[in-house]
Amino acid sequence: MNDQAYSPTFENLSVILQARTNSSRLPRKIFAKIGSLCVLEIIVSRLNKSKYINDIILATTDDISDDSLSNFARSLGLRVIRGSKEDLLDRFELAANIAQNDLLCRVTGDCPLIDSSLIDSGFELFQCETPDYLSNVNPPTYPDGLDFELLTKSAFYRSLPLAKNSQFYFHPTEFIRNSDLFRQVNMSASNDNSEFRLTIDEPEDLCVIRQLSDLAGPLSEISYHDILKLIRDDHPIFRHNLMHVRNEGANTSQGQKLWKRAKQLIPGGNMLLSKQPDRYLPDHWPAYFSKAKGCNVWDLDHNKFTDMSIMGIGTNILGYGRAEVDDAVLNSVKNGNMSTLNCPEEVYLAQRLVDIHPWSDMVKFARSGGEANAIAIRIARAATGRDKVAICGYHGWHDWYLSTNLSSPTGLKGHLMRGLEISGVPSVLKGTSIPFEYNKIEQLEAIFSDNKLAAVKMEVERSFPPEPGFLESVRSLCDKNNTILIFDECTSGFRECFGGLHLKYGVTPDIAMFGKALGNGYAITAVIGKEAVMQAAQDTFISSTFWTERIGPSAALATLDIMESEQSWDYISQVGKDLKASWKSLAAKYQLDIDITGINPLPSFSFKSEKSRFYTTYISQELLKEGFLASDCCYVSTAHTQDIVNTYLSYLEKSFANIALCETGEVSIKSLLKSRPAISGFARLN
Repeated sequence: MNDQAYSPTFENLSVILQARTNSSRLPRKIFAKIGSLCVLEIIVSRLNKSKYINDIILATTDDISDDSLSNFARSLGLRVIRGSKEDLLDRFELAANIAQNDLLCRVTGDCPLIDSSLIDSGFELFQCETPDYLSNVNPPTYPDGLDFELLTKSAFYRSLPLAKNSQFYFHPTEFIRNSDLFRQVNMSASNDNSEFRLTIDEPEDLCVIRQLSDLAGPLSEISYHDILKLIRDDHPIFRHNLMHVRNEGANTSQGQKLWKRAKQLIPGGNMLLSKQPDRYLPDHWPAYFSKAKGCNVWDLDHNKFTDMSIMGIGTNILGYGRAEVDDAVLNSVKNGNMSTLNCPEEVYLAQRLVDIHPWSDMVKFARSGGEANAIAIRIARAATGRDKVAICGYHGWHDWYLSTNLSSPTGLKGHLMRGLEISGVPSVLKGTSIPFEYNKIEQLEAIFSDNKLAAVKMEVERSFPPEPGFLESVRSLCDKNNTILIFDECTSGFRECFGGLHLKYGVTPDIAMFGKALGNGYAITAVIGKEAVMQAAQDTFISSTFWTERIGPSAALATLDIMESEQSWDYISQVGKDLKASWKSLAAKYQLDIDITGINPLPSFSFKSEKSRFYTTYISQELLKEGFLASDCCYVSTAHTQDIVNTYLSYLEKSFANIALCETGEVSIKSLLKSRPAISGFARLN
């Protein structure tokens, strides 16, 4: 808008009230009841007491979740604009365009105690000083929750093109506050009470505000001076939310905000241990994604990262959002995902898997690796009439597996995940699952000598390759003892060859499971086996509603077609092999002692140092700054080009160089870290 098109007058104020229902930390707080009124009603009532405010505009999002907010605001007499869910600047601009006055007042919907007398004082100061921008938060001296900003339309419109081309694109006034192009004035209180919180960002904040209402009466009537008296009297209610930092949200990513909320709503914060942010970079890992494509991931703040870490825990062997797979899934959705009848794709997929593995005859499907492992154990026990199982590797979370730790709390220590707790696992299962170490055939022989086993359940390979004759000896022992051999290929399948890794070694099991890469990001797992064994599934109850949905099999069929056409296993194996060589070279260059393990498409490294956990956290920290999700491993996909890998390695080298200084004692790793070290193993989150 042209500044010269009108002559501004500053006789009254237009308030732009920014609010939405889908807050990450405290959803629907704008509707929270405090006494007989909700937060929005209280804010409007308090603003209406102003001598100068004659225009209130609610600026909210065009998301369906804010329909109820828009309707309610209109019923209160507010004008409403709706705009981009992500872009606050966009919404503020739409509101400014319809504002009746040349002076705008920005207020947010998490401030039920916003005080009209303070705004009026700010307005009068503005008339005296005539700045472009005035606030009471730069620096803050009033309690958090009494924040307001005054700015001229002219200043806002002048800032727009500059803000849209800056890092402040998503905030309506931040560019003005951080620029020397605009004359600014701050309104300060006589005493600094900025440590206190009268906002409602967190559940504890809402409790404090409700207690204040119980103590002092309806919030629509309480003045700031009433509150100030209680603060000066050191009333205890104001201590209950002091653990939260002022403007913590402004300095915290959307992902970390949501993660903080998630830990209050979901035990452990999420559904998968490997995706907990504290396992990578506590307090700073992006935590949640808005979009993923190729090997790129966008977080909730629209930052783009290249994933050189776990690629969806190894599920996306063809990269995120592979078009052909997504098209197959969308076609399934279009034609209906669930029905009273069965989907034909499960038969087509079963035939495909049997063709790829000629030793097998039959297939059962599930949707997760833990389920597939449990199905395989149930079938083996039903087929043999025995209970005990020897295990080697990681096989999920079910009782049959965790019962290994009933005999010894360290039973599973050497099988990928140490410290797994056995709370809730029936004690009667003690001794039914017996661990043995990979490549230690004598341990398995000893187990056989003392037990009649239903099955030997093991990963074909994880950290190290089999020694000559090891897998063949396992097969021979199972044959000799009429025990079912189960290969867990949920992780290794389709990575070094087209099918199970056992095909590479020429040793066939009686049952094998596949997952992760099979559906390229869509939920599908398969249990394949010999007919004589698999038919035992009909003698026991194995059944689940969503094992019959259509999306998983459709995705798997499309994924198998692409894998076979592109011979994806050759590419990812070579990239992983090159990564191992590069890590080894960097470690040698900087005289760092590291172990390199894993099959080539799933390489990992670890520092042989007591500070290892600090070093891997530092790597995540430094590479995140450069736009990479990285840790001490990489699940390679066909989307990882050589240019991407080279760029990653160039940044990794800088981290290795600094870690070398830490190893010699020239630098402290703790001084380099901006967060707590990452957790490892199984750990309870606070």
